[in-house]
Amino acid sequence: MNTHATISMTIVIAGGGFAGTTLARALEGRLPAGWQVVLLSEESYTTFNPMLAEVVGAAVFPEHVIAPIREMVPATRFIMGRLQQVDSARRILVCSTLAGPLEFTFDHLVLAFGQRANLKLIPGAAEHALPLKLVGDAMHIRNRLLQRLAHIELISDDQQRRSLGHFVVIGGGFSGVEVAGAVADFIRSAHRCYRRVNADELRVSLLHDSDRLLPELPARLGDVAARSLRRRGVDVRLGTRAMRIDAHGVDLVDGTRLAADTVVCTIGASSNPLVEHLAVPTLRGRIVTEPDGQIAGRPGLWALGDCAATVNAADGQTSPPTAQFAVAQAELLARNLVEHIEGRATRAFKYRSKGMMATTGHQKAVALVFGLPLTGLPAWLVWRAHYLMRMPTLGRKVRIWVEWTWGLFFPVDITHLRFTRTADVDASSAP
Repeated sequence: MNTHATISMTIVIAGGGFAGTTLARALEGRLPAGWQVVLLSEESYTTFNPMLAEVVGAAVFPEHVIAPIREMVPATRFIMGRLQQVDSARRILVCSTLAGPLEFTFDHLVLAFGQRANLKLIPGAAEHALPLKLVGDAMHIRNRLLQRLAHIELISDDQQRRSLGHFVVIGGGFSGVEVAGAVADFIRSAHRCYRRVNADELRVSLLHDSDRLLPELPARLGDVAARSLRRRGVDVRLGTRAMRIDAHGVDLVDGTRLAADTVVCTIGASSNPLVEHLAVPTLRGRIVTEPDGQIAGRPGLWALGDCAATVNAADGQTSPPTAQFAVAQAELLARNLVEHIEGRATRAFKYRSKGMMATTGHQKAVALVFGLPLTGLPAWLVWRAHYLMRMPTLGRKVRIWVEWTWGLFFPVDITHLRFTRTADVDASSAP
C-alpha cells in the first residue's frame, strides 16, 4: 500500500460535483496558515447535471457540460480516486487510485459524493431502463435514439417498427420533463435524414405518478409544462405508474401495456455504499447533519449536497437535492469550517430558493424566478442565461453560447459516436 506522508492539518473533500468543487473554491485563500485542502473524486471533471438533457437532444456537445476539476480549483490538491474506507476515530482514510491504494490522515472530512441512480424501484428497470445521471448516460440515450431510427429503416413489420419508435420517459420531475422535451425535439429534427421512417411511427410518452408535472413548482407552471409537451407531440400521462419494464415495453398498474423498446427512467436515487459502512444516521439514504453541516456525534465529519439531509432554517424542511442548494450549502460550510478551526461559533444553514426552472423543449420552458412565474421563450432564455453564467471558465461559456446560437439556425447533429478503437475493429473482423 502506498502511504502518503502525514499532513497534520488537512481538510479532505470526497466528491467533485457542484457541492465539492464549490466548497474547495470557497476555501482557497481563506484557511489559516498550515492548512490544506484535498479534493478526492472518481472523475477528473464536474458534470453540470441540469444540462444533461441538452446533451441528449444534441443542443450541446458532451464536453460542454463538464469542467476539469483541476482548472476549477487550482490551489487545491486534487486526487482522482475513490474513497473506500474511513476510520473516523483515527482520522485515516483509504482511497483507490491509478497508483494503487492510498492512505492518509485528515483533520476534517467532508462527504459530498452525491447520490446514485436507483433502478430497483421498478421491476425490470435495472436490466432494461436507461438512467440519466452522468454525461455517459446522456450520450448513451442519444445514441440509442439514433440506433432505433436506423433499425426501423431496416425492417417491415409494422408492430415492431412502432415499438422501436416509441420512447417512454418515467418521472415528471425536472429531469423527466426536460429529457422528454429534448427527445421529442431531437427525433423530430433527426427524422429528416431517415426517409424510410414515417413521422407517425415516432412518439414520446411521459409517465408521472401524480396529478401534475413538476410538483416543486406552482400548479399553474406544472400545467403549462404539460400543455407545452403535448403541443410537441408528447403523450403526457398523469396519475400513471409503471409496474414492470421489459425489453419491449412497460406494464402499467392499471393493466395497460405500452409497447416501447426504449425506456428512460429519471426517478429513484440511492446512497453511496460507503454511507452504510460509516454507520452514520440517515434519512431516506441521505446523511443526517447538524444545522451547520456536521454529522452528529462524529467530530471532524461533515456532509453537504445531495448526499446530506440538512434542515434549512428558512423553512424547517430538509434541503432538496438540487445544485442550487448544494452550492449554497458549500458556501456556508466553507465559512463554518474556518470558524470551527478558529474556535468560533458556526452558523445554521438558512437559504431561500432563488427560483426553479425546467425546459420543455426548444425555446420553451417554465420558471419561477424570485417568486415571478415565467413561461415560454422568456423562461427558456432565463434558463439558458443562468446555466451559461454557472459555467466556470470563459472558454466554456463562449463555446456553449456559440453552440446554442448555431442551434437556432441549423438542425441538430445526428452523429452516432461509438468510440470504436482499432483493436475493436480488428477483433470484430478476425476469422
